[in-house]
Amino acid sequence: MAYDYSNLCTEIQNWAEQSVEHGWIDKAHAASLLAEPVGSANVLFNNEIDRPLVVAFLGGTGVGKSSLLNKLAGQAIATAGVERPTSREVTLFHHRSVAINQFEQKFPLQQIKVAQHDNPANEKIIWIDMPDFDSTEEKNKAIVMQWLPFIDVLIYVVSPERYRDNKAWQLLLSEGANHAWLFVLNQWDRGDSVQFEDFKQQLAKAGFDNPLIYKTTCVGDVEDELENLLVTIQSLASKKTVEHLEQRGLQQRRDNIKNNCQHCLVQLGGEETFSGLLEHQAKTWLQTESILSQGFEWPIKQASLNYSETGKMNKKQSFLLWDDWAQSRFSDYLDDLILTANQSGLPSKPLRKQLATVRNKAEQIVNTQAELACRKALVNPGNVMQRGVLKLANICEFILPLITMSFVGIEVFQGYYDSSFTNEDFLGVNFVVHSLLLILISWLFPYFITKNLPNLRNYNYKCGKGNEIPFLMYPLILLYCTICFIF
Repeated sequence: MAYDYSNLCTEIQNWAEQSVEHGWIDKAHAASLLAEPVGSANVLFNNEIDRPLVVAFLGGTGVGKSSLLNKLAGQAIATAGVERPTSREVTLFHHRSVAINQFEQKFPLQQIKVAQHDNPANEKIIWIDMPDFDSTEEKNKAIVMQWLPFIDVLIYVVSPERYRDNKAWQLLLSEGANHAWLFVLNQWDRGDSVQFEDFKQQLAKAGFDNPLIYKTTCVGDVEDELENLLVTIQSLASKKTVEHLEQRGLQQRRDNIKNNCQHCLVQLGGEETFSGLLEHQAKTWLQTESILSQGFEWPIKQASLNYSETGKMNKKQSFLLWDDWAQSRFSDYLDDLILTANQSGLPSKPLRKQLATVRNKAEQIVNTQAELACRKALVNPGNVMQRGVLKLANICEFILPLITMSFVGIEVFQGYYDSSFTNEDFLGVNFVVHSLLLILISWLFPYFITKNLPNLRNYNYKCGKGNEIPFLMYPLILLYCTICFIF
């Protein structure tokens, strides 16, 4: 489980470094993600299955932490007295069966004093006397913070005069959920029940329900609860309890990492902020698209007119679709998008970096897409209605004269057949003229549409109109249909 936590921290570190590099978060946010310690007491020993319980005394200056450890050990192994406020010494007290070389390379070694004992009752316990957290030596605080991840149980030691010290109390508030805590009101021979109740109320405000508080004294033969404290710690040194404390500590650190990540993601902007930016982007792009489309009409019409007149594009004629004006309008749109994101509290640096590629390649993209659209348009010129009219005219140019000649042939045959009974002439000048005119019109009108519709469309370009079918074509088509019906 410790290895999973270590891998999780490594992944978060890699993600944080990449996010800082790309500008999504700043170094301060990255530091908050990496603030959780990686180490735990489980990594200090080769045999994680049956390791000892790591217990540390923590408290302010002059509360008697070292005296407590000396009394538990039955000998003076921890430095006490006036030298302690400037001392950076960490005292380790363990059973001889715990080989020191198992963890001496893994502990954050500073100036460590090691003492050993042969008491089998405390074989599964490692006692640590920490430097005074609120001493005049600032490095003491750094040492304490460095050692905290490797502690299973913290014994918070206070005295009747100093149970409200702010520095150690702030540490208690920040680390309260990460460890198992026991509380010792030391030097109880100088205290009273009012101070005990007040200390208990302070712990309740800090979130400790029913805390275990032991009243001890390290001088004389005054009766205290030190033996009860020792029995409690020994009961916690079981294999099952150690595993539970290890899992609880790692889970708490995972929760802290999750909270830090969620806080960091909130700083990146919520879903509503991104939705607002997308709505603004869609609105401003429609306006920009309309302006660009209007600006593209004139160069496109000029290029189409020049090509329709000559049948080819003259190399000397410059045709620039994406000019400085278009680039300026597009840059204004991108700048407005970046500014809006920045004002909304979203990271603008990665957005600016990604849009820089689009900004620089806009001309190339537009020209490529315009060339592709022109190629497609040349494969199928005009619109659907124009192509339909041209196809119909081509068909009519061939079929209508055949139909007309067949009709005239039938009329000639019918007149010849009728004249054999009446001896009257079956052909006349009017019939011949009308038949020739009908055949000529049935062929000429579709031919006229086929050959002249492109020219009429080019005429519209010269007049500044679009490429729609000329308005005069509709009455001509209607006239043609009426003539065919009359005949």
